Amino acid sequence: MNIFMRWLTFHFVGALGMAVQLAILALLDRLAPRHFLWTSAAAVELTLLHNFLWHTRLTWGDRLGEPRKRQLLRFHLSNGLISLAGNFALMRLLVQEGHLPVLIANVVAILCCGMANFWLGNRWAFCDRAPSLPPPSRKVVRQLS
Repeated sequence: MNIFMRWLTFHFVGALGMAVQLAILALLDRLAPRHFLWTSAAAVELTLLHNFLWHTRLTWGDRLGEPRKRQLLRFHLSNGLISLAGNFALMRLLVQEGHLPVLIANVVAILCCGMANFWLGNRWAFCDRAPSLPPPSRKVVRQLS
């Protein structure tokens, strides 16, 4: 897939994820008002898992070089940390200092983190690596000796 199509697909998945995140945040904000940092973190984590599933199928489904568990770890260490840190910082600033509504502030935070997330996803979390070969069996090694 060329980079432009991958970028478009990333943003399609991101739009789905934004809807999921905002729906979860709206629900959690009703259940635990005034705890927007905790509810934002929970919404981000659930959205990360949602986006990872779609990204492995659509955005970076053609990159089979790493096991999915390793990609999930890398996705959390890159996109997850950026999303959580960006959400925490921007939500605190926009809600507490700027007095914006929680959902509006969350949309701003999501949009601000998007470009860094694409770059890290493309370059590291789902990097294009050649599949690793399994170690040769003992039988093959004995035949070569």
